Amino acid sequence: MPRNRYHEIFSCYHKSLSAFDPVEIAVLGGGCFWCLDAVYRRISGIDNVASGYTGGNLENPSYEDICRGNTGHAEVVKTEYNPEKISFENILEVFWNIHDPTALNRQGNDTGTQYRSVIFYLNEDQKVRAEKSRQEAEAAGLYANPFVTEIQPLGKFYEAEKYHQNYYDMNRMANPYCMAVIDPKVKKFIQHFPDYLKDGFGGY
Repeated sequence: MPRNRYHEIFSCYHKSLSAFDPVEIAVLGGGCFWCLDAVYRRISGIDNVASGYTGGNLENPSYEDICRGNTGHAEVVKTEYNPEKISFENILEVFWNIHDPTALNRQGNDTGTQYRSVIFYLNEDQKVRAEKSRQEAEAAGLYANPFVTEIQPLGKFYEAEKYHQNYYDMNRMANPYCMAVIDPKVKKFIQHFPDYLKDGFGGY
């Protein structure tokens, strides 16, 4: 068999195996979704990240709707990850460290309920694990004040507009917000969790 034909067959076989890799979902809110999106795209074992909106009462909200702060939605990221490579607990460990879970309806200068700290669970097992993680992180004394992070069932998730996806990497040098707010979070993640970092992101 010609070598290039063997390569084609092997590649197709490899892709078919990949289709059966286990996939689980975590949906998290912790301030502007650009920040969480930037960090979670850099974590090994996370195959897809989508910024979006959930937890509100308006169908098909736009970013402008969310910014008014009266729809009830939170800005969130939905991560799709392989639990054989990274656990839900690992994802939450990063979450507690890259935003302030003691700040009520705000992160830094971003204020409003859309910026609340929240974990949206998909099932009862995930709820129990999220509650346990929150309790352990708070008990560890990571922050001086009590946590205000909500743990809520996931409703309908609305993917945000295309320009919000991978915003940091697409606009890092053009938007001062990326340099002033997101850069420090990405650097903190890399410093605290080097073992979680995907190849090629060492220079962040």
